[in-house]
Amino acid sequence: MKTNDTVFRPGKIVLMFTIVYSLSVVTFSQNQINNTLTPKEKGYAPVNGLKMYYEIYGEGKPLVLIHGAFMTINTNFGDMIPELSKNRKVIALELQGHGRTADIDRPFSAETMADDVAALLQYLKIETADIFGYSLGGEVALQMGIRHLQMVRRLIVVSAAYKSDGWTPQTRAVFPLLKPEFFTGTPVKKAYDSLAPDPKQFPELVNKIKIMSTTPFDFTDEKIKSIKCPVLIMIADGDGVLPEHALALYRLLGGDYMMDFGPIHKTQLAIFPGSSHISIMMHTEWMLPMMNAFLDAKM
Repeated sequence: MKTNDTVFRPGKIVLMFTIVYSLSVVTFSQNQINNTLTPKEKGYAPVNGLKMYYEIYGEGKPLVLIHGAFMTINTNFGDMIPELSKNRKVIALELQGHGRTADIDRPFSAETMADDVAALLQYLKIETADIFGYSLGGEVALQMGIRHLQMVRRLIVVSAAYKSDGWTPQTRAVFPLLKPEFFTGTPVKKAYDSLAPDPKQFPELVNKIKIMSTTPFDFTDEKIKSIKCPVLIMIADGDGVLPEHALALYRLLGGDYMMDFGPIHKTQLAIFPGSSHISIMMHTEWMLPMMNAFLDAKM
């Protein structure tokens, strides 16, 4: 019987993941070279024992950007912020242990990170906002909808799962094998070293991401159904998140009838062709028009 090479050679997957992930950060960083936009406000918010770093750009309805694991404001959103901030108040942040936000003695979880985001909005005196989250940030965004729905106007969830088995078997095979040395000399590590309050904490960041990723979780169907705000779900057809999982999320959030016979769903689903978990964020030419149409639509 022929086995699936990608499933049974996880070490190879980790190496490929690290290379591709690092190349993606190079791409995001290159997009920063011509970005001369500076935040109108930046600082550190005292929230739940953290000094959470944030930046604010533009004016208009507030839109919060929540990055993925190992990433920062610039590496994840550098090429999006100049466009989004033309007519929105963009609030970008760095999660516990990421970028300029120092770690604290607390495990990583989507729930506590969502509480941190909510506390940041309270600190900034923002009652409601649109929330965008990618990967880990997408899980945090879903928990914002579950735990702090009164603060959420609309959600955009990109390449995120609401339960462990929503990730592909290949992706789940990678998580237990993550090691700090895989990132030596990569843009991921260089970005961390240039921003982190204590660069020596990088092994702890990797360890906490590893623990979080390998710990089974389930936000539950019932709690997902409790999210009543409009939601835009985006994944790639070659994502680390199973397409059937994204469809299940879409169904739970109300995408369950033919729209010829009813109003437009408050929940929408987009699957990017020829794309991956990493490259989906590079397709801003697709993502930005979809985001703007969703955020500006009357629902």
